[in-house]
Amino acid sequence: MIPLMAMERDYVLGTNEEELARLGLQHRIWRPVALACWQKAGITIGSRVLDLGAGPGYAATDLAEIVGPNGKVVAVERSSNFLRALEERARARSLANVEIHELDLMTDNLPTGSFDFSWCRWVASFLTDPALLIQKLAGVMRPGGVAIFHEYAHYLTWRFVPRLPNQERFAEEVKASWSAAGGKADVALDLPSYLARNGFTVRSALPLIYCVGPRDYMWQWPASFIGIGLARLQELGRIDAAFAHKVVEEVDAVGRNPEARLITPLVLEIVAEKIS
Repeated sequence: MIPLMAMERDYVLGTNEEELARLGLQHRIWRPVALACWQKAGITIGSRVLDLGAGPGYAATDLAEIVGPNGKVVAVERSSNFLRALEERARARSLANVEIHELDLMTDNLPTGSFDFSWCRWVASFLTDPALLIQKLAGVMRPGGVAIFHEYAHYLTWRFVPRLPNQERFAEEVKASWSAAGGKADVALDLPSYLARNGFTVRSALPLIYCVGPRDYMWQWPASFIGIGLARLQELGRIDAAFAHKVVEEVDAVGRNPEARLITPLVLEIVAEKIS
C-alpha cells in the first residue's frame, strides 16, 4: 500500500458515497459476466493482473482472491476516496496481494511489472486520450499477456419499451457530458485499432447487450444510475430540476409495468493478446 494524496481528483460521475454504492451494485450485477470473462481469458492462480481505473476495488479484490497469494493485483486509480475504500475492502478480506497506486492514467506512468493480464472496465470512455493508455499498457505487458476491456460500443442503445422520450434525452445528455469532459462514450469502437498499433491482436470481441424486465437484476444496472446521473447533470448545469422530475416520473411508472422492457447500453468485451 502507498500513502494516498490529500486532494481528491473527481470524475464526471463523481466520487461521493452515493456513487461508491452505485458502483458496488453495478459490480454485483456484472460480476457473473466478469468472472466468466476472466476465466475464459485464462486468469488463474499465480497470475499478475493490472487493474486500470480500479475505482473502489470491487473487481480488484475479486481478482486478488482468484490469483491467490502467489499472484498479484496491481490496482491503479486516481481518486483518493475510491482508494481508501479499496484499502478497506482488501483489509477486510485479508488480501495481502493487492498493490495500490494512486495515479492518473493520462499524466502518470503505469507501474512496471511485465503483467500477465490487464483489466479495464468503463474507464477508457472517460479518458482524454485512450490511445495513449494503450501505448502505455503495451509497455508494461509481457509478450503473450492478455488485455481485457469492457467498454461501451453504443451507449444510446439504452432504451425502455415503451419508449420514454425524457429518459432518451437524459441518456443523450449523459453522453454529451462525457464528451464535454474530454471523453468518448463509444470508445470500444476505437480500441481494436489502438491495440493493433501497439503490438496486440484481438482474440475476441463480444457484444454484451440485454433486454430485461423490471424483475430482472440487470434492470437495476442502468435504472440505479438515473438518480445519481440526474443530480450530476444538474450540478454541471446541463439540465434543470423540472426535467429531472419528468425523467424520474417516467422511469418509476415504467418500472411498475410488468410488461415493460429495458434494453441496456451496448458493451463490447475485447480480449487482446500482446504479440510483440
